[in-house]
Amino acid sequence: AYCGSEFGISRAQAYRLLDVARTLAAIHDAVTAGPGTSRTRDSDPGAAAALDYGLSQRALIDVSGRSGDVAELITRRLATLAHSGLQALDEPTVRAVVRQAVRDVRTAPPPPPAGPPADPALPELRRVVDDLAATTHQLGELMLEVAPAYLSDNAAADVLAPLCEQIGEDLENGLAARRYAMSGDRRALHGTVL
Repeated sequence: AYCGSEFGISRAQAYRLLDVARTLAAIHDAVTAGPGTSRTRDSDPGAAAALDYGLSQRALIDVSGRSGDVAELITRRLATLAHSGLQALDEPTVRAVVRQAVRDVRTAPPPPPAGPPADPALPELRRVVDDLAATTHQLGELMLEVAPAYLSDNAAADVLAPLCEQIGEDLENGLAARRYAMSGDRRALHGTVL
């Protein structure tokens, strides 16, 4: 009731914003705890909080249930970069590490269920499907570079047809990969790639 009267947002939207805030807090903690990142902020402690990672609200919501995984990945990658001999990690480098970690966790398959599967071939089949989905997501990102998300499927088809022909990909599969890259939902691939 408070969110509705004070901010004009629904309860669901308020909880989504809380998920976004928790995820951003976990990312911020991972960035500021990383070796070499404190020198990028020098004497301004508020600069770290103001760093814009360029992440969409949708991406942050998608990884909110796995923010610990994102933070651990960021910490590990920043430590690797710091130990590789870089004097200080600049903001573009930190931003790129954060964005890649969120993308990797967002597109990673969900953890396997506990307990042994009934069919021993099932884990291998899941791995193949997960690899195919990851590759298709990369293809979809390429399609989005050529035909941005604001284009309808019909307009995108006109733009993507020459590219799909050149790389030997079916246009319907290219459009499905583009929809998958936009939504992150594997159901966009049903009937085409999967």
